[in-house]
Amino acid sequence: MKNIVLSMIFVLGLTVSSEAQKIYSTDADYKADLKVYVVDADYKADLIVYKVSADYKAKGNEGLWYFVDSDYKADKKIYFVDADYKADLKIYFADSDYKAKWKKADKKHLLY
Repeated sequence: MKNIVLSMIFVLGLTVSSEAQKIYSTDADYKADLKVYVVDADYKADLIVYKVSADYKAKGNEGLWYFVDSDYKADKKIYFVDADYKADLKIYFADSDYKAKWKKADKKHLLY
């Protein structure tokens, strides 16, 4: 019984601490958890994002995103807006995974 309870606590802990990096891009803002604007330079971004090629590479909350093809597979649903003032989060797409990082840590909670 003790082992079952400990196992359940461990699994629950993994579920609660999972960090949103599997992303689905919605076609309407009301379907999204978060509105995102893509900036043209990394210094303007809240988060520098690198798109990874597989879901297991989308780990942590450091900007390694994997775009899924269905909303039910996503940790977060986003909508790309056409102006920065409409966005909850401003991102810049990096060309290498080591460049992915938060520029404004106060926005980090948006992806938990």
